[in-house]
Amino acid sequence: MFKKIKKRDGKIVNFNPEKITEAIAKAGAATEEFKADRAKTLTDKVLKKAETDLTTRTPSVEQIQDIVEEVLMESSFKRTAREYIRFRQERSRVREAKSDLMNIYKTISHADASEDSDVKRSNANVDGNSAMGKMLQFGAEGSKVFAKTLLLRPDIAAAHDNGDIHIHDLDFYATGTLTCCQSDPFVLFENGGFNTGHGHLRTPNSIGSYGALAAILLQANQNEQHGGQSIPNFDYAMAPGVDKSFRKALKRNLQKYNKFTGKKLDLEVKDTYKFGDDEKLKKSKWPKEVIESSNEDVERETLQAMEGFIHNLNTMHSRAGAQVPFTSINFGTDTSPAGRLVSKYLLEATENGLGKGETPIFPISIFKVKSGVNYEPGDPNYDLFKKSMEVSAKRLFPNFCFIDAPYNLKYYKKGDYRTEIATMGCRTRVFASVFPESDGIVTGRGNLSFTTINLVRIGIKHGICLKERKEADWDGFYKELDEKMDLVKDELLERFEFQANQHVRNFPFLMGQGNWFGSEKLGWNDTLRDVIKHGTLSIGFIGLAETLVAMVGKHHGEDEDARELGLDIITHMREKCDEYCKKYHLNFSLLATPAEGIAGRFTKIDRKEYGKIKGVTDRDFYTNSFHVPVYYPISAFDKIDIEAPYHNLCNAGHITYIELDGDPSQNLPAFEAVIRKMHDANIGYGSVNHPVDRDPVCGFSGIIKGERCPHCGRLEGEVSFERLGQNCNC
Repeated sequence: MFKKIKKRDGKIVNFNPEKITEAIAKAGAATEEFKADRAKTLTDKVLKKAETDLTTRTPSVEQIQDIVEEVLMESSFKRTAREYIRFRQERSRVREAKSDLMNIYKTISHADASEDSDVKRSNANVDGNSAMGKMLQFGAEGSKVFAKTLLLRPDIAAAHDNGDIHIHDLDFYATGTLTCCQSDPFVLFENGGFNTGHGHLRTPNSIGSYGALAAILLQANQNEQHGGQSIPNFDYAMAPGVDKSFRKALKRNLQKYNKFTGKKLDLEVKDTYKFGDDEKLKKSKWPKEVIESSNEDVERETLQAMEGFIHNLNTMHSRAGAQVPFTSINFGTDTSPAGRLVSKYLLEATENGLGKGETPIFPISIFKVKSGVNYEPGDPNYDLFKKSMEVSAKRLFPNFCFIDAPYNLKYYKKGDYRTEIATMGCRTRVFASVFPESDGIVTGRGNLSFTTINLVRIGIKHGICLKERKEADWDGFYKELDEKMDLVKDELLERFEFQANQHVRNFPFLMGQGNWFGSEKLGWNDTLRDVIKHGTLSIGFIGLAETLVAMVGKHHGEDEDARELGLDIITHMREKCDEYCKKYHLNFSLLATPAEGIAGRFTKIDRKEYGKIKGVTDRDFYTNSFHVPVYYPISAFDKIDIEAPYHNLCNAGHITYIELDGDPSQNLPAFEAVIRKMHDANIGYGSVNHPVDRDPVCGFSGIIKGERCPHCGRLEGEVSFERLGQNCNC
């Protein structure tokens, strides 16, 4: 009989046969094939076989377990044998996960965020070198292991680990959080204010307070969600603050006028008076200089409010102080004088930049374009559209969202901002719904979760790129694509069930303050199923270009036939999502995935498996969603025409980036031509990417060619120029 045994960590410990009996008994109990007494008999067979087969007197745990498998498989208890093998594999997976986690923790603790570490760079908004940033990453990586080992189905966890799919925000799986929300400040501001959980904030009474509370709203909501935060109606929502500030300024200036003139003008300023309401102001018979002075006061205050809002969103932190909230705002369609003033000074504040002239990253601002509102000369907000392009040509933002695209226009109701398409800055689109009450409504809704399919790998396995076949196996391709979509569908449904069983008390701001659609009807201890159903469950994809190269040798940017094949693939995926909508009565949708870190992650895994394949795995990333590759030379207009049809198919979110060389602020007609082309081609959401450089010494912002600042003449030395541009691959 053995007296010692070697554990997996190399330690030598006393051999205890009872542990073998316990393991066999558990497997037998699980299958109900035999009772505990039979386990002792089987253990004796294991020991006898070990004595005969093993030459060492100190066997390893693995050697003993191998013999247990053999004895069970040789017995009549086949189901118990399979259960023991399954249990052993599961324990092995847990051990490996723990080991991997320790290595990840070591990376977090010792590596620099600037190094080539996917862990350290997994969230661009988190400072991976700060103490709190590291603490967040420790928690995030541990949470991922917990989710994969105890919450996810083993086949789903394996598919994520091996790179077939990518479950986004897996670290938040166990918390039950939702991805994002398009918050309507009217809901929170105009009904007595709101509570962040640390104190009540009353209804704001000036544009300065409106701007400050809008930033607080986004920050508070970020602490209860794992994705981005958006305000879809920023100009509409801030306009009441302008009117309130105007009435205050009017009363203040009337008091000054009376004091200095000795007159006794009526000081009653009714709530019906609004900024720019010339007809009512004329009837008041107040002095012209009082009204003009009040207008000037409000314009100055609005600019300060917008500057403060932008500064706040680039400096305020969430999640233990280590993350700047990912924020977006949509604006440009409120034609009231107050709403126009908000848009005007939001653009001016964006153009001015931050304290030292830096280009603000947040909020990602999106200008909503609509014929009859701001698109043509003569439209009431046409001047704002022109200004938005001027600012974007200098500062990268705003991006542009097109209400006139047919799939957006069908929901549009003039004067109802809830029906104006809006988007998260990353591209997420939540609009259509299988539930009539939320169909075509943007406010109070968001994405619940999304998971991305590695489309390229399916292409490699069934295409011509490995030179194993002369023609692509399209039947095999679509069969495997359907299998992967069904797997992701199952994962999203499981995650939905987990989220649906959370309570309002778990989300005191998002749900407790009525920010999410319909949540105002729920009680503190109610579960969330009845309201989160209005969100979307999104299936994403990445690398259509590389998939086509793998299948037929060319991508959709360089070949007409490949273009049709690409549309066929994405149409098929959209139709599958629509089938899921009908079958499960939930808002399944197709997402043109923002690449984040997965473009490189998938490529590394596939290159290790298949080697370097020209046009497929030979770069460090897969191309973003349906985009024509950034390295492929193509005109802006051709790129727009090729990508436009995918916007209608990808109803969970989409974006088209256009790359411009040089300084587009020096050629605004060309910039405008690109935006108008996007509108006319039925692009849903578009952005123009161009280089933006900055000299941190003199503050110059623009194009810096070479090593000398064109403003102050400084040569780049110890203090480097800042090079900024939107990353078209993410």
